[in-house]
Amino acid sequence: MANTLLKLTKEQKEHFEREGYLIVKGLFSADHLAEIDATFEEISMQAVPGHFEPELQGDGSDPLKRYPRVMHPHRFNETAKKYMLHQPVMEVLADLYEEEALAAQSMFYYKPPGSRGQALHQDNFYLQVEPGNCIAAWTAIDAADEENGGLLVVPKTNTLDLSCPDLADAKESFTTHYVKPPKDEKAMPVVMERGDVLFFNGNLIHGSYRNKTKDRFRRAFICHYANESATHISHYYCPLYRQNGETVDLENNPSGGPCGSEFEAAYPH
Repeated sequence: MANTLLKLTKEQKEHFEREGYLIVKGLFSADHLAEIDATFEEISMQAVPGHFEPELQGDGSDPLKRYPRVMHPHRFNETAKKYMLHQPVMEVLADLYEEEALAAQSMFYYKPPGSRGQALHQDNFYLQVEPGNCIAAWTAIDAADEENGGLLVVPKTNTLDLSCPDLADAKESFTTHYVKPPKDEKAMPVVMERGDVLFFNGNLIHGSYRNKTKDRFRRAFICHYANESATHISHYYCPLYRQNGETVDLENNPSGGPCGSEFEAAYPH
């Protein structure tokens, strides 16, 4: 695969355009996944100010305090940066964008047993990629399903405008924003096997379940990308990276998104 340009089928591209998301298998080998396992297991045992700040001696009342998400690991870890720029993923993105993709963000979610999910939201509300859109590449490091906190998507909402969010239920979501799906549109579960990659459009409404299991993590390596022709993005995501590692700076999008400056200081996605 490293020597052959990965092209999606016509049916795959049509599914992404119509539904707003697409699962692609086989982009990560067993060795790749083992290296990701080892890297984030090591990170989980330390604190990295500004990126990963766990309560290593917490009381266990909130599992996400011990295992918060890792924000921008590519900025301090070369393995994370390598897999953010993973060639097979970048090739799928180039096929979806029909131009080169620029890597804007990496994250790692541990999602331990008992942890809250994430309320329905839209990614480009936070990234503010213009013109164009962001695309997420969500890699399942553990199998993900309804029981251990797998993803929810609302199909076909990729064609909607960005919405100003309501307040989420803090008992069920670790984030505070909630985007209500359109009438008669329902969120559906996305069941994934270890190593599957879910690509989805930045306007697609999506979220995740609470992890209801007692013994299963739902780890995920999640990266966001912008199209090369984009000129603006929220400042939190600069610099961006080409596949060869070259950095690219886009203009800061100062508008605060579709809801104005009141949301400008909202937490980064």
